[in-house]
Amino acid sequence: MKVKTIKQRVVIPNARPEDVYRAYVDSQKHAEFTGAAASIEPAVGGRFMAWDGYITGKILELEEGKRVVQEWKTTEWPEGGAPSRVELEFKAAMEGTEITLVHTGVPEEGAAAYDEGWFEFYWDPMKLHFEK
Repeated sequence: MKVKTIKQRVVIPNARPEDVYRAYVDSQKHAEFTGAAASIEPAVGGRFMAWDGYITGKILELEEGKRVVQEWKTTEWPEGGAPSRVELEFKAAMEGTEITLVHTGVPEEGAAAYDEGWFEFYWDPMKLHFEK
């Protein structure tokens, strides 16, 4: 299976890194900004599910308010395909919080959709959530 890497940098205005981090790793807050069921065990080795079960995986690393690393895949993953790796870093920026995403091991045939999906299903809803 050929794989790609997705790299993105986005700023969530009017939000502190600790709050953006919590929105990502807390089941209830994650569900609030995405509008879909999420279940997250925020500990190294913890399992997670997002978007009503579409995304599943395991937490590999956590640094409170600063970093999340996950083993990550979706229900559309190629059968037998290894999970990808999502690395998120949260840093204070003038306008709010800068998120750096490095998503490695993404199946090549779905990479463009996943690249767009991070914006459509995560960054844009997160921006709206913190505008409130």
